[in-house]
Amino acid sequence: MLEPATLQCPYCWELLEVFVDPSVRDQEYVEDCQVCCQPILIHAVFDEAGELHLTATPENE
Repeated sequence: MLEPATLQCPYCWELLEVFVDPSVRDQEYVEDCQVCCQPILIHAVFDEAGELHLTATPENE
């Protein structure tokens, strides 16, 4: 089951809902912003307690 999470687009600053696979502890993938369509590099890490930590950076940097 995918875990929902919220992040802020590094281009247009809108809040976006993304879904992350908790079976992969450390993952990085590109997803287009649902508002401005720019590519966002998302790094998702589940810590030892199972808590999700997200970072979102522009893919074009």
